[in-house]
Amino acid sequence: MAKYIDIFTDYGFKKIFGEEANKNFLIDFLNSLLPASTHIKDLTFKNTEQLPVTIDERRAVYDIYCENDKGEKFIVELQKAKQNYFIDRTIYYSTFPISGQAIKGDWDYNLKAVYCIGLLDFKFSDYGDESEQGEVVHTHTLKNQHNRQVYNKLTYIYLEMPNFNKKENELETRLDQWLYFIKNLESFQAIPEIFKNQVVFVEAIEKAELARMSEEAQATYYEGLKAYRDNLSQIKTGIEEERIKIAKNCLKNGLSIEMTAKLTGLSEDEISKLQNHF
Repeated sequence: MAKYIDIFTDYGFKKIFGEEANKNFLIDFLNSLLPASTHIKDLTFKNTEQLPVTIDERRAVYDIYCENDKGEKFIVELQKAKQNYFIDRTIYYSTFPISGQAIKGDWDYNLKAVYCIGLLDFKFSDYGDESEQGEVVHTHTLKNQHNRQVYNKLTYIYLEMPNFNKKENELETRLDQWLYFIKNLESFQAIPEIFKNQVVFVEAIEKAELARMSEEAQATYYEGLKAYRDNLSQIKTGIEEERIKIAKNCLKNGLSIEMTAKLTGLSEDEISKLQNHF
């Protein structure tokens, strides 16, 4: 049985990064991810529900929405499954902290920076080109046709967690440490050696210990964990069914077992079994 919570559940994510009492964890994580020029000293959590201008428009509900001491805005989202128009959604979400800066009377349109950060528990490769496959951090800013940044106040950062596979002895940066913590927390049996002398990680791991939580909090967590695992199971089943469907079509059209395996990700043995049903 796991000793610590899984950050990829809604409860686990907000327990570590979304509570006022624990905001030093979020500050440290964001500072490890963002440029040094954006160094955050303090954060204020804001209302995660953003209402539209008119009743006919759609609202936005963030996982975490906060503001630093300079008035810069940070949206931090946990995305557990691939979603159609995912980038469109994050861009839509960013419009609320932008439009919310408008003030009555004279205003020169000088905006504060907005950062949208997505922690993704799925492969992000479909949204980029082949050169980006295997990367963990995907940063998007506004650039012109010469690939020159023309606006530095709107940044989208997506963390493709399935691509992070470093072991404890391979961690080189503070961001590496946070990504290792996020991905492996649930499997820890004790505080890893690399974190033992780092107060922020020791505190975060202690906050994540299930035995320290009330019975009510544990019940809420396990309910969310079951929903998360059920969702993952449905996704995997859907992917497997789609692979089999594609494999059958490949075989019907005369493709070899070897080529079909490469195209679908199924093993050659699995493809052979499918072929025997024709």
